[in-house]
Parts: sequence; C-alpha cells; structure tokens
Amino acid sequence: MASIGDFDPLNAAVPATKVEMTVSALSYGNDDGGRCERVQNVSSLVLFWQFGRTEVIDNTLNPDFDFLGQSFCTLGEVVGSLGSRLEKPLGGIPGKKCGTIIVKAEELGNCRESVMMQFCGNKLDKKDFFGKSDPFLVFYRSNEDGTFTICHKTEVVKNTLNPVWQAFKIPVRALCNGDYDRTIKVEVYDWDRDGSHDFIGEFSTSYRELSRGQSQFNVYEVSNLNKITQINFTVAIDFTASNGNPAQPTSLHYMNPYQLNAYAMALKAVGEIIQDYDSDKMFPALGFGAKLPPDGRVSHEFALNGNPQNPYCNCIDGVLEAYYQSLKSVHLYGPTNFSPVINHVARYAASVKDGSQYFVLLIITDGVISDMAQTKESIVNAASLPMSIIIVGVGPAEFDAMIELDGDEVRISSRGRYAERDIVQFVPFRDYIDRTGNHILSMARLAKDVLAEIPDQFLSYMRTRGIKPSPAPPPYTPPGHPLQTQI
Repeated sequence: MASIGDFDPLNAAVPATKVEMTVSALSYGNDDGGRCERVQNVSSLVLFWQFGRTEVIDNTLNPDFDFLGQSFCTLGEVVGSLGSRLEKPLGGIPGKKCGTIIVKAEELGNCRESVMMQFCGNKLDKKDFFGKSDPFLVFYRSNEDGTFTICHKTEVVKNTLNPVWQAFKIPVRALCNGDYDRTIKVEVYDWDRDGSHDFIGEFSTSYRELSRGQSQFNVYEVSNLNKITQINFTVAIDFTASNGNPAQPTSLHYMNPYQLNAYAMALKAVGEIIQDYDSDKMFPALGFGAKLPPDGRVSHEFALNGNPQNPYCNCIDGVLEAYYQSLKSVHLYGPTNFSPVINHVARYAASVKDGSQYFVLLIITDGVISDMAQTKESIVNAASLPMSIIIVGVGPAEFDAMIELDGDEVRISSRGRYAERDIVQFVPFRDYIDRTGNHILSMARLAKDVLAEIPDQFLSYMRTRGIKPSPAPPPYTPPGHPLQTQI
C-alpha cells in the first residue's frame, strides 16, 4: 500500500486538492504580556490525517520545548470559514488564557514553474553610523484575504549601499500561487546583529511584471513612507592628566572595585536613559587627550575599544567595559580639546539632513578646556545639523567655559556668526551627588536634567527643516523555521 508521502493529489483518480495552510498566533501567554507571532507554511491533503511540527530551537542537541497551548480543528472547518480563515482560542493550561490561533487555507494552483531571479540595489539609504548598510531583501506573497506571507529572504550583503544579491530559484507557486498578477511585496532591511533590523524601504511588483525583465532590467524605486528618526548616541570621555592618576583614590578616573567613579556614574545615568531611543544599542565611544600605545602619540579622537574602524560598543555596559580597558592601556595627557570629537560626530550628521537620523554627543570632562575658540566654531557649525551636545562636568573645577558653551543666556557665536539654534546642554555632576548616599535618586535627577533640552532641540531642527513625523515602519519578524520555498 502506498504511504501518504507517495500520494500526489494533482494526479489522483479520487477528488483531491493540495492546500497551503498558514498558522499564526496572537497574544501567547508569555511572561511579558507582549505579542508573539510565529508564521509557518505547511502542506496538507484533504484527507483525515493528523500531523504536526514543533517550533525550531536553534543550535542545540537538547531542546526544551515550552507548551503554549493547544487547539483542534478539521481542514473542513478552515476551508468553510469566511475567507478560509479560522480563529480559535488556545487552551490546555487550566486557569490560563493561552491566546488565539489563526489558521488560513488556500488551495494551491496546478503550477509547476520555477523562476531564477537576481536583484541588485543602487544608492540605498545609509543606516549605520559608521560604515554603510548591510542590506537584505524579504519577499512576501499576498494572500486572498489581503495579508502577506514571507516566501523568501536573501542573504545579507555587508557594508554597501549598492548590493548585488546572489541569484536564487523559487517556485512560482510560492511567489503567487500561479496568479501572475497577484501582488508580490519586497521589503529592504539593514541587518543588525541584535535582530532589530532597520527598515530601509519597500516596493511592490507581480510575477507578470518580473517576467518582463528576462531580457532587460526591471527598475523599482524603494520607498519608505513610514520613515522615522533614528537616534545615534556617541560618548566622548576626557582622558587628560588634570583628572589625576587613575591608580590613586583622588583621581576622577580611579577604578574603585566597590563603586563607580564619577565618569562611570554619569555615563551610566545618562546612557541608560538615552539608549532606549537608539534602535541598535550600538554606541561609538571615543576618548580624547591621551597618549596612545605603542608610540605615545597624543590623540583627541580615539576609539575606546581600540578599533578605529569600528568604535561601536554594545549597550552602555559595553561602553563602560571599553572605558575601563582604555584606562589600563593609555597614558593620561592633554590638552583638553573638544572640537575634534564635535567635528567627528558633525561629519556624520552632515550626511543625513532629511530627518531620518539625529545625533547626540555626550562629553564627560573635568572642565579645563583648551581649545575654546575652535570649540565655539564647531558648535556654531553643528547648530545647523541634526545634532545635540550634552556636557557633564565632573570634579571640583570652575565650569565658566562650559556655561558659556551652554548658551542658555547668551547664544554662542564665533567670528561674528551666531549659532542657528541652541544645541548644548551642560550640567555639573557635583550638583547631583546625594550626601545621604542615595545614588539611584541623584542619578535619576541627573539624567532628567541632562536630557531636558534634547526634545526641544530635536523638534527645533525638524520644524526649521519642515520635516513632519510619520508612523513607525513595519517590524521585521523572521520566520520561525527554514522557509520551504527557499533554495
């Protein structure tokens, strides 16, 4: 007797058809109460056979599967529902709401064609602060109810705005179920290590339109009607000798094994707030005013992690780790020059003035500034860019120069030219030291005051440029298992 795996409904003597079922779930009973979605394409026959498939748990020989709930239905119930879409509650865990399972069915057409396609991009949007973008494509087939299902994803092409993706072969049935005029949506993303891929844009086409490109190129404009602003946070730390020998308890850079020093406390207080607004949580971290190994050259713009080509640190904890490692390897020196790090960030801000990105530079210093004239000129120039500067002064020094840079009372100027807008916020760290030892409360006050002017500075830039806000782009949800249509 032939097994179910040998049965071909398209050539069978009895009435039969092949159906594709899409399974998704809403509001699983997960601990954080958020939305979980898992999309899976499987093929089923219109026969009373029961089969199942678990979720994929990657990279383990000892998977631990979590029971999230269960529901029962027949294929007839699904096909007979309005729009062939059946929604049922999940059960199986007493006293707990397990969410909802949604099952959609569509009869597969008798289409056995496959198509070989290749795509390339030109001048895609730049999403990474340092470097370019790491683009990849996600293809979606439209369903009969107007929703979309992922049917293919390309590889990632690293560090380019002009990617050429590898050619791939895909069944036409996976793209459009044999309907040559059905919409195919293609989304373009910039790959991020943590999975929070940045939406670059999208375009729509059809298989009929794609097939016209066999002897010539099809050209599509990638549009992003839902563009939002990315916040890019950069840290710059003062490594000048006026901070004192880091090996001595009197130094502002002293690495006390039992508590954070003033630099680390300021960085953590401000960074942990602002990192929530930075989508990829990868922060360039710079130092200035130190002699660097191995030749002892003085630098006012060096990467804390020792990698000038990629100065990113993962989250604020990564910045702190790089800061501590730098203290062990560099020699505190001088002078205290702000303009190099301001100009460093300004160069990137100058390349994206369309409102898609905004840059925030946090400078932590002991306040003895050496290049006041150059710094004022850098700030005046940066005031016309999508950029803000936060200065936190640590230690007992007088901060008259920092107050002048703040420009709250008198707008900062250089060579007779006034800053277009106020972009600097200065606070002295000593005003937030809680004498009772309540560091949590005092650091919360510091973060509040440091970030107080950023929203108005951000909005002032957008208003003067006529840039209006838009809703968030669709999040990229990776498939929960290897795509059956991917070759």
